Amino acid sequence: MISFLGPKGTFTHEAANMLGDDLIPYCTIPAVMESVVNDECSLGVVPIENSIEGPVGITLDSLAHKYDLKIYKEIIIPINQNLIVNPGTKKEDIEEVYSHAQALAQCRDFLNGMDVHLHYAVSTARAAKDIIGDKSKAAIGNKKIVELYDLEVLEASIQDMDNNETRFVVLSKDNHEMTGRDKTSIIFSIYEDKPGQLYKILGIFEKNNINLTKIESRPSKKGLGKYLFFVDFNGHIGEESIQNILKEIEENTYFLKVLGSYPEF
Repeated sequence: MISFLGPKGTFTHEAANMLGDDLIPYCTIPAVMESVVNDECSLGVVPIENSIEGPVGITLDSLAHKYDLKIYKEIIIPINQNLIVNPGTKKEDIEEVYSHAQALAQCRDFLNGMDVHLHYAVSTARAAKDIIGDKSKAAIGNKKIVELYDLEVLEASIQDMDNNETRFVVLSKDNHEMTGRDKTSIIFSIYEDKPGQLYKILGIFEKNNINLTKIESRPSKKGLGKYLFFVDFNGHIGEESIQNILKEIEENTYFLKVLGSYPEF
């Protein structure tokens, strides 16, 4: 069984479909993680970052502070947002538009050209349900929603930028086996009272000729000015060279957590 951030018709559902059909929707990201921790499901699919709107904070924070899970795979899909309406609706009929906050943010330019009130929904699929039967309301979401709820696309690909992509992670209790084209994700925290600590940690990768594919910071929730650093880099934890790098990082940080090694998408 595979859990995913639901309901059906979301972009996470679309990503989870790439793994198979034995899918169960959960209403929150922590609930998806709980399902894997409690062995209700073997895998869980959640969003972790969008190329335009940035990281999904609750996913990063949950992996850092609450759940001991591994990133087993990553899935990256293009995000094409669509203006979805009830059959027969014209653009001039629309007074209200519903969607998830990120979807609305990704379509700012398009929405600025409409004289409508915006409403936040917990998901794009929930937004679609909220407009059923009312021609004064529209939703923003993917085309899967149209199939599920007997709606139609009034205007397609209304996102502001064409390079809109979302990265999803597949969570498991185990690391993926080595494939030869792997990456590893870690979290660490540095000693704030020691100047040059972040530079020193990044230098460990440089001297070992390891390519970093991502680095970003998040508040550690332990006070202002205290941060966790999320880093993705090429290599697998099963390699001796990567193990040596992680050992050196651990010796120079007060917190290190390996989020998993998995094949690049």
